[in-house]
Amino acid sequence: MRAVIHKDKKGYNGLTFVEDFREPTPKEGEVKVKLKTAGLNHRDLFVLDRHNPDDPPFVIGSDGAGTVEQVGVGVTDFLPGEEVMINPGLYWERLSDAPPEGFEVLGFPNNGTFADYVIIPASAVVPKPDYLSWEEAGVFSLAALTAYRALFTRGKLKEGMNVFIPGIGSGVATFLLQFAKAQGANVYVSSRSEEKRRRAVELGAVQAVDSEGDWSQEFGRAKMDLVIECVGAATFNKSLDTLRKGGTIVTFGSSTGDEIEIDLRKFFYGQFNMLGSTMGSGEEFSAMLDFIQTHRIKPIMDRVYPLHKYQDAFDRLQEANQFGKIAFTIS
Repeated sequence: MRAVIHKDKKGYNGLTFVEDFREPTPKEGEVKVKLKTAGLNHRDLFVLDRHNPDDPPFVIGSDGAGTVEQVGVGVTDFLPGEEVMINPGLYWERLSDAPPEGFEVLGFPNNGTFADYVIIPASAVVPKPDYLSWEEAGVFSLAALTAYRALFTRGKLKEGMNVFIPGIGSGVATFLLQFAKAQGANVYVSSRSEEKRRRAVELGAVQAVDSEGDWSQEFGRAKMDLVIECVGAATFNKSLDTLRKGGTIVTFGSSTGDEIEIDLRKFFYGQFNMLGSTMGSGEEFSAMLDFIQTHRIKPIMDRVYPLHKYQDAFDRLQEANQFGKIAFTIS
């Protein structure tokens, strides 16, 4: 089968497109999905440095949508031909404070979705919402689930709250904006790109500020109840400065660096709350699907590439030129 795999070399240089990768067969409790589309995430960049080139090649990719091709023994909820979407968060079924032991994300170390077929546990397969196109369904799950848990489970988002999203433009950030608006929050964002700031306002942001500016001054008297941080070292302390006393910052990413320095006195006098978040449980995935279907939320689509043009897609993601989600068409 056709696939984008990682082998032989560390990092991005180890990626290659092949047409003869072994086609998988489902075992007991598993489903084989013939993929129509898949979605590109920043995770697909990070795992390339975690995979040992001496280990067997693997198919990257976490998001995807397609039709059921075959089911393993014991699977009764799905039949061949059904249109489905994939939850890439594996073995985390019940809502909990943190992922359980054994939690994995599809696409490393297991084979992922940048291929003609993927094998996944039946519990990670859901019917595709009818109102989503194949391209939209293929990019939805990882980013939307991450945004949902960060906002609702961890951030306790309520109507009327002021929410700040630094670094608007990524798939998760555009879901955060749409989810928070649908919940009746006042959403503020930042970006270095004037075009991305303009588009965020068109999507309903109250204000979009320059990432290089003085956010506290630009927001004026508006203080944030909640900040959802995924940028990391470059913005973390500036984000803290936008919070009201007693406000909450939720972090799920660190694309500009993992280590930061915090003024502890300012932090405890401010009575701030800092929470970590990552992905989400199966129960949160179901709640997220209910939410997006109630509000008819669709992913913001950036560009769609055929799978063999994966290099163009990765380059666009690495250069942070995208606004929303990047998709691959497969079949």
